[in-house]
Amino acid sequence: MLSCVALSPAPPSAGDAPGRTRSARQTRDRLARAALELFTTRGFHGTTTPLIAARAGVAEGTIYRHFPSKEELFNEVFRAAVRALAEPLKGANPEWPCRARLDFVADRWVATAKHEPTLVRLVFSQTFADVLDERSRTALRDLHGQIEQTIAAGKSSGVVRRGGADLWADVWLKLMLLVLERVAAGTWQPGDPATTQVRQAAWDAIQAEAEPPAPDGAPLPNRAAGERS
Repeated sequence: MLSCVALSPAPPSAGDAPGRTRSARQTRDRLARAALELFTTRGFHGTTTPLIAARAGVAEGTIYRHFPSKEELFNEVFRAAVRALAEPLKGANPEWPCRARLDFVADRWVATAKHEPTLVRLVFSQTFADVLDERSRTALRDLHGQIEQTIAAGKSSGVVRRGGADLWADVWLKLMLLVLERVAAGTWQPGDPATTQVRQAAWDAIQAEAEPPAPDGAPLPNRAAGERS
């Protein structure tokens, strides 16, 4: 799927011919794909530039014509992966109910975990936290923020329980990450009962509780101040 994950193109040099620009972009994409596969199997520090070059089928010096450093290559690939995972959030119709929007995102994330597990491993692993630059950290916060906004809209419409939308975004993501990790590992499949059950649990964990009926039609007591949203 990194073929669908557009890296930010390098600025063209004056006089670059279209064919040369296209070739440079293809080389850049090969380096990104090779780096993604190696970073998610060997880790950042276990991945050397000679390994990346060999996997991409280019000379090591070619890397530095496209990326100033291994760190910059990592962060370019990381941000491209975040953009890919953010696409379903942008594609979900804001008029849909909260549950439908979250299901839309979950469906596409699970499909990504199945077909492009390296993207899920890269973006959601804590292993790479110390390698992220400020732009990558911002991109990751924005991804979380979009989930939070979706849940905040559900809270406003009364379908998400009381409490901070940031808290419920964390809860939903934690359970979804269990699904994504298992599917990416091949332990679960998208349609397995376990996948369905945990996805349902993610929604149940944040869903507003129905008000219990008052006995014999008596009014319910007022909530304590600490229970207000």
